[in-house]
Amino acid sequence: MLQVNFIRENKETVLEGLAKRNFTNAATIIEQVLTADENRRATQVELDTTLAESNKLSKEIGAFLKSGEIQKATILKEKTGQLKERSKELSDKLTLFSDELQTLLYQIPNIPHTSVKQGVSADDNEEIFKEGVIPDLGEHALPHWELAKKYDIIDFELGTKITGAGFPVYKGKGARLQRALINYFLDKNIEAGYTEVQVPHLVNAESATATGQLPDKEGQMYHSNEDDLYLIPTAEVPITNMFRGNLMQESEFPILCTGYTPCFRREAGSYGAHVRGLNRLHQFDKVEIVRIEHPERSYEALDGMVEHIKNILRELKLPYRILRLCGGDTGFTSALTFDFELFSTAQDRWLEISSASNFETFQANRLKLRFKNKEGNSEFAHTLNGSSLALPRVLAGILENYQTADGIKIPAVLVPYCGFDMIGS
Repeated sequence: MLQVNFIRENKETVLEGLAKRNFTNAATIIEQVLTADENRRATQVELDTTLAESNKLSKEIGAFLKSGEIQKATILKEKTGQLKERSKELSDKLTLFSDELQTLLYQIPNIPHTSVKQGVSADDNEEIFKEGVIPDLGEHALPHWELAKKYDIIDFELGTKITGAGFPVYKGKGARLQRALINYFLDKNIEAGYTEVQVPHLVNAESATATGQLPDKEGQMYHSNEDDLYLIPTAEVPITNMFRGNLMQESEFPILCTGYTPCFRREAGSYGAHVRGLNRLHQFDKVEIVRIEHPERSYEALDGMVEHIKNILRELKLPYRILRLCGGDTGFTSALTFDFELFSTAQDRWLEISSASNFETFQANRLKLRFKNKEGNSEFAHTLNGSSLALPRVLAGILENYQTADGIKIPAVLVPYCGFDMIGS
């Protein structure tokens, strides 16, 4: 959530940033924000003045009663009664204006970083890096869903029977490879200085709101009506909310956390060949990295996250590229996002496997996550997160790019985790 003071003091900058996102009715909603804020502040001033006057009169009443001047005290009591009624009216108005302002602010996405280009969709994203060799598999290469069936390692039909489409069952060496990837990703993150955490897989509405999933992505989340809890779409939500409401010291920076969780996304309206197999699921595994950083060092930290993910993909020897997302494709809460995509040779297409993002103060404002700066003043921290990595498409890439006539080779770095070096018939 943008800070209203920032909007008020940088109106043109905000409008320019929202234009990069193709945010409709930006000028209208910004004016509504400023009007609601002006009404809120004016009401707050009047309420404070009224309460101060009431307190002053209360002291005078006490003095009159003490001196026996009952008539004067009675007159002032009538005035204080009127002031209390006015205070109640103003307090109710203040709540209405504050709620209106909050509702408006929730509708406004983050302002993109200056390096973000204007664009409408994923077609306008910038490729900034590419690495790795795309294997020549020949004309008989199979997509991962056919390989999964051939070697009986993932059963999509069984998952549909148990739950529905988008909930696969991993079997045998497929399950072991999945577990190997989770452990490998966690170990790499821990080696890089991240502290492993295990967090709840359900969160309350306050947590989902604090990281920006609500109200923006409510339709994409599974919700338990009876308990009013949400299944997490990413470990970013519970991990980041570990720090909700904290007041940190500068000496505590940086905070680095990593965690594995299953993730649940409704993905409403997703159909077609491009979401077949592991390409898009309702339940999938992901290892996440989250950082809480000093504002002056958050973009250096983002660069470090990008290099960290690069190193993992280099060890896996998978061909990949990095995209800097344009304004129209950047997530609601992010100021700058780099997407990682690996090349699926059998499908002849790029598959997104990770996003690394800096949210600057956008999440911290909702989280009320602050720190004391050198001057002793309170500032919002910067939050960052990245997938390190999302498993389904990484697994799909390994199955497809490592396939041979004899079976599927296991990347050398994963063999110690798997306990085998080949998936064969």
